[in-house]
Amino acid sequence: MARAGRRILGIVIDWTIALVISNFAFGGNQWATLAIFAVEQILLIGTLGYSVGHRIAGIHVVRLGGGPAGPLAAVVRTLLLCLVIPAVVFDPDQRGLHDKAMNTILIRM
Repeated sequence: MARAGRRILGIVIDWTIALVISNFAFGGNQWATLAIFAVEQILLIGTLGYSVGHRIAGIHVVRLGGGPAGPLAAVVRTLLLCLVIPAVVFDPDQRGLHDKAMNTILIRM
């Protein structure tokens, strides 16, 4: 399983990418940044199983059984992640509420 350091690195990279795009395209609007971040997460995790930040940090999202997360899990997981609280409340297995809700886990590549 991916530990906190890799998770934090991944989300910081993804947020930085969204912030750069938002600064150039939308003048740094905070809602645009959040929307860009969400679209990146949904599209990349739903199709590839990892975002740019996840890939750089060497982690990816899978279902507990080992299969791909899939589009539905990516959408729900991302919406909960954008609410912040579900992502910072986690269990002893290091799974946040957003991962538990969709039966997913972040693992090392």
